[in-house]
Amino acid sequence: MSTFPACPQCQSEYTYEDGDNYICPECAHEWSKVAAADSEEVKVVRDANGNVLQDGDTITVIKDLKVKGSSSVVKVGTKVKNIRLVDGDHDIDCKIDGFGAMKLKSEFVKKA
Repeated sequence: MSTFPACPQCQSEYTYEDGDNYICPECAHEWSKVAAADSEEVKVVRDANGNVLQDGDTITVIKDLKVKGSSSVVKVGTKVKNIRLVDGDHDIDCKIDGFGAMKLKSEFVKKA
């Protein structure tokens, strides 16, 4: 089984290495190893303590957070289950009991 990445154009798994490039024999697409390494980088989301967060984790809020557009506040110690990581400034998408769907910044939570 090949450990080379799949072709980014046709998703063929039969790619091979030629010098500093990968080549797809099905569509003749060529791309550099450097470009392939850059595309495989995955954004790592960490909580306030430096622990890596993943989809489905349970987190705890470590600071009172004002809810934009409302007079209510998410209190310290609020547990949030089954988070989803998303791209953007607010990198956690979740549902909080009593508040509904909300986006949080990872710097204001810790892994439970």
